Amino acid sequence: MSAGLTPDLGDPNVLARLFAPAAGHGKLGLAVSGGPDSLALMLLAQRWLETQDNGPELVVYSLDHALRPEAQDEVAMVLTTAKRLGLEARGLRWDGAKPDSGLQEAARQVRYRLIGQAMQADGATLLMTAHHRGDQAETVLMRLAHGSGIEGLKAMVPLSQVEGVAVFRPLLDVEPTSLAALVDEAGLTPARDPSNVDPAYERVRWRKLMPALAAEGLDSSALSRFAARMGEADAALAQLADAAFAELVVLDGFGAASVPRSAFHALSPAIGRRLLGRILNIVGGRQKPRALGQVERLYDQIAEGDLPRAATLLGAVVRLKGETLLVSREPGRALPEDIILMPRQKLVWDQRFLITNVSDDIDLVAGATDFMPRHRLEDFLGFKVTTPAEAIRTAPLVRDAEGGVLALGGWSFDDRVKVELLID
Repeated sequence: MSAGLTPDLGDPNVLARLFAPAAGHGKLGLAVSGGPDSLALMLLAQRWLETQDNGPELVVYSLDHALRPEAQDEVAMVLTTAKRLGLEARGLRWDGAKPDSGLQEAARQVRYRLIGQAMQADGATLLMTAHHRGDQAETVLMRLAHGSGIEGLKAMVPLSQVEGVAVFRPLLDVEPTSLAALVDEAGLTPARDPSNVDPAYERVRWRKLMPALAAEGLDSSALSRFAARMGEADAALAQLADAAFAELVVLDGFGAASVPRSAFHALSPAIGRRLLGRILNIVGGRQKPRALGQVERLYDQIAEGDLPRAATLLGAVVRLKGETLLVSREPGRALPEDIILMPRQKLVWDQRFLITNVSDDIDLVAGATDFMPRHRLEDFLGFKVTTPAEAIRTAPLVRDAEGGVLALGGWSFDDRVKVELLID
């Protein structure tokens, strides 16, 4: 499709293309607020379904955030419209106290959590949302203003995970005017959320600037095309960073990483930052960075030889030791308490290790090693241990009822327990 054009939403072949990634699922969720975009998604999904032989089931989810009195009526309207279209629908509500600040982000998190729970109960495996080309353009501008790198500037992608929910956005290349026209033709009256025009919200301020930007050629089509190109560049850099990771990074059984300093310096900054970010993600327990600048500053310190004796970031400790860059888990950073491993249970421990009780024993416990003398470690492992002390302290230890050590870090000494370091 040509850049700038929006698909012909009345063409069944276009619908088949737009919804193709959803076709293999048995049951789909649709997030419908009652606004014009989500009502259009519901109409299009229902029309697409009519063209499918043995297509998936659809369940509409509409959430009352309990922030406006009108929201209850809007949910009722969605449920009535869905029923008229022959679709199953469920109304949800966000009860409880609301935060004083960061309300939109909190509402977003709760929305996906509540819908995700309802999907799990219903057996739905993919949630479709009505994000469109205008939303994509606003996201690009916001991230550009916040200093995002290439990964952030690719903005929204059709398929992703949001708050643990598998999300599909089939309308990212569709103009919102086309969606509004579709709703109008269907004789529906969409809900109007006043927060969508409240300049207190950053996204609304960018939305108000869009006409002026479009007059200079920076319209939603151009910004969407830019996001697509950033996505291509991001994929290319990811391939190079993955190859560098496989060649240069050594992860030991305690979950610590080491990289030859000279090889790390030889990488281009774009690849080096990604490599460092991936190492921090794995070693630090997959803590989300609050800003790309954190990793960039740490990379610059390493590249310039200006790293402190031990720097901490995202749950990891980073230090230079001779010609090696060492990264290990930071002690005391929200490590799990002792956890009982039930028979045949799989446990993701600290987002770093997969521990499995492959037996029927009910008295196995996983916890942090905390402190163990190196000579005792070496007795267990049979080799000299040179990993940083914090990596040892933060590695998992599995014991039985008698206190016997069944597993330490990524090593298992007993066939009742299997341990795997998670690197993806």
